[in-house]
Amino acid sequence: MPKKVALFTDQTGFQFELPHPPRRIVSLVPSQTELLHALGLSEEVVGITKFCVHPDEWFRNKTRVGGTKMLHLDKIRELAPDLIIANKEENNRADIETLRHLAPVWTSDIADLDSALQMIRSIGALTGKAVKADHLAREIALKFAQLKPLSKPLRTLYLIWKKPYMCAGSDSFIQAMLRTCGFHPEPAGLPRYPSLTMEEIVSLKPDLVFFSSEPYPFKEKDLEDFRLKMPDSLLELVDGEYFSWYGSRLLKAPEYFGEIIERLERHRLVT
Repeated sequence: MPKKVALFTDQTGFQFELPHPPRRIVSLVPSQTELLHALGLSEEVVGITKFCVHPDEWFRNKTRVGGTKMLHLDKIRELAPDLIIANKEENNRADIETLRHLAPVWTSDIADLDSALQMIRSIGALTGKAVKADHLAREIALKFAQLKPLSKPLRTLYLIWKKPYMCAGSDSFIQAMLRTCGFHPEPAGLPRYPSLTMEEIVSLKPDLVFFSSEPYPFKEKDLEDFRLKMPDSLLELVDGEYFSWYGSRLLKAPEYFGEIIERLERHRLVT
């Protein structure tokens, strides 16, 4: 009998065949690299990016193949992968299309919690870890279902970059996480990551501004100018990994969000 070959379709609609579970995987996305570790694929993953900082053991010991936007294609070729895992937003389309000539490339396209859970299950099916991935997805969904959102929405601006200032805009996974927590993301109706001047930020008059730890690592000193110009807005540094990483990190996100929500609710009671 002919050997059965599995057919897979990624989240961009690209289809490919895999004759067997992959034995040499290159991951081009930090949050999905962390997921592969959670699924127990330490032996199979042979290459990661320089931004794949979790787990630390992999970051120190796995071969790094460049950054998400600036891949070293020659290094990936040398690793001889039989599966490459990418993301539509984080990786360049030209690189993905080039790498498809080298090995099957499964590309995620994440906009919200549902598509993240679908990604987790799909990667589980791809790598022979379907049962473990399904259990993880169910546990994440349960924790989010138990998350109690803000009792009253706060108009919230989420900054991700400085010089120029950039924020999480419409149709981004970050905004989906904000809405899940009961925040009202600002500004509405703009591209995924629009640039804003300080004057535009001030004119929005948000109730709350989150300053993310990534990709730009905002620090306390970055808030000084905002405090002078926006005395009526709440300003808070946040761990960007919980708002933007859509792999196994989601398991810990609801607890982190809950702590922020509880703190804001207490502030509301005393002001």
